[in-house]
Amino acid sequence: MALTDSSTRIRSGEELDASQIDPYLKAHIPGLGGEPRISQFPGGASNLTYLIEYPGHELVLRRPPFGHKAKSAHDMGREYRILNHLKDAFPYCPKAYAHCTDTSLIGSEFYVMQRVKGIILRSELPAELTLTADNTGALCRSFIDTLVELHKVDYTACGLADLGKPEGYVQRQISGWCDRYEKALTPDAPHWETVKAWLNAHLPPDHPTPAIVHNDYRFDNVILDPHNPRQIIGVLDWELTTLGDPLMDLGNTLAYWIEANDPPEVQRMRRQPSHAPGMLTRREFVDYYAERAGIQIDNYDFYYTYGLFRLAGIVQQIYYRFYHGQTQDKRFAQFVHMNALLEHMSLKVIERSSL
Repeated sequence: MALTDSSTRIRSGEELDASQIDPYLKAHIPGLGGEPRISQFPGGASNLTYLIEYPGHELVLRRPPFGHKAKSAHDMGREYRILNHLKDAFPYCPKAYAHCTDTSLIGSEFYVMQRVKGIILRSELPAELTLTADNTGALCRSFIDTLVELHKVDYTACGLADLGKPEGYVQRQISGWCDRYEKALTPDAPHWETVKAWLNAHLPPDHPTPAIVHNDYRFDNVILDPHNPRQIIGVLDWELTTLGDPLMDLGNTLAYWIEANDPPEVQRMRRQPSHAPGMLTRREFVDYYAERAGIQIDNYDFYYTYGLFRLAGIVQQIYYRFYHGQTQDKRFAQFVHMNALLEHMSLKVIERSSL
């Protein structure tokens, strides 16, 4: 089995026309020759990601999904600009080559970047990595260190001060996700009323040191060095990145962080090996983050509950497209059940919270 992340056959309805893309790429990226071979990466429940192979060159193309989409979440030009501006301060960004605004080529905007070849972890640690619990712990801490490193980037010096508006960020996220959730509601989905009321009643003040927040930081969005899998060499999927409260970003990451002691129904939702021996628990994750960031975190329950609610909002937006026949991807059929489980998890956090 190849450990490096590999592409597969393109899903039905998500094909790209090579005859349209090939002339554009050759006109904008030096050194390309021959015929392109196009395949699709298996991840990407939101934006779609394709591998384009030319002799001696491997490129990655990103485009929005087919069908209805949230306007701000699929801005290809914005993602392209983030990669270009952030590259020097945060060397884990892939190099972006070209951004195409001509929607006549493939029916949408797209951008093309370098392929960073390495290991992307999914739900289980590959046995071939032969990581001990100590190795896995080191990888976990490296994962958190990279997030802290991003949160310490001087976004003004990078020319990204206009990327977002940090003032009132928490309030806007809560009200924004409440609105987005309502718009994506289907008859079979839960309403989240208790959780929404609790979040609104426990809003923290603005963070004293706003940061670049990735908003989708998890193991299947980082690339590991194939020669040293404890080392992160790339961070992907910058489509949701903005300026705001770094602890909200931490909450987003914790929402995906299913630990070894979580019950079986929660384990079935896991998409990364956060349960593996050596991985930190959510509480340990927060404590290590706080130590590395040099801060104290007293209201972890708020950020984690927000992360679960926001994840449910993303899941429901994707399920809405499936429910209305705008995507045929069968993976999304179960997303309404995942949404209900996330609500149940949130209610348990609130029940135990001292806030």
